[in-house]
Amino acid sequence: KNLKINKKKFIYLISPNKLTKNFYKNLDQVLKLNKISFFQMRFKKYSFIKKVGIGKKIKKICKKNKVIFLINDDPFLVKKIDADGCHLGQNDMNIVEARKIIEDKIIGITCHNSIKYAKIAIKNKASYLAFGSFFSSKTKKSKFKATTKILNQAKKLSKTNLVAIGGINSSNYKNLLLNNADFLAISSYIWQNKKYKPVEAVKNLK
Repeated sequence: KNLKINKKKFIYLISPNKLTKNFYKNLDQVLKLNKISFFQMRFKKYSFIKKVGIGKKIKKICKKNKVIFLINDDPFLVKKIDADGCHLGQNDMNIVEARKIIEDKIIGITCHNSIKYAKIAIKNKASYLAFGSFFSSKTKKSKFKATTKILNQAKKLSKTNLVAIGGINSSNYKNLLLNNADFLAISSYIWQNKKYKPVEAVKNLK
């Protein structure tokens, strides 16, 4: 699936780690700003059934705001609620197996800081490649460190969209966009920001 997406909407928003009471309202307000291309639902601790319920609500909000709705790790959940696709880590289901379940929907692949992983993902026709962690993050402890060099190397390999992830905020994001990142995956800067509410945090990423 070739992504016809607007590069001006460079934010790839990832959900908080758990639902907060104003989550749906905040999500709707944030997506309304028209700066977000993707929203990824990532709730590691919830049961499949709970995620189906949450996912259906999120899907409506994404659809209304014309944002692509992806689900972390789980092609079966994608199929169940008919989301737009999924994001797979290196320890999740193989992309070839996932394709059998969700066919031509979007599948993005975590490549950490590895060109080898990137080449395999490109060969398997991944929709986008995600690299990181670029900075230290509150959301997820990562043992992989990436630099802009990997984005520049990956850009030479193919036209596949590149996503940068890990500790991205308003003071460090521009350099990634200048170095071939098509989209920036952001979570804690939006959802766990002590200083700014979600809408204000997004507005800081101009």
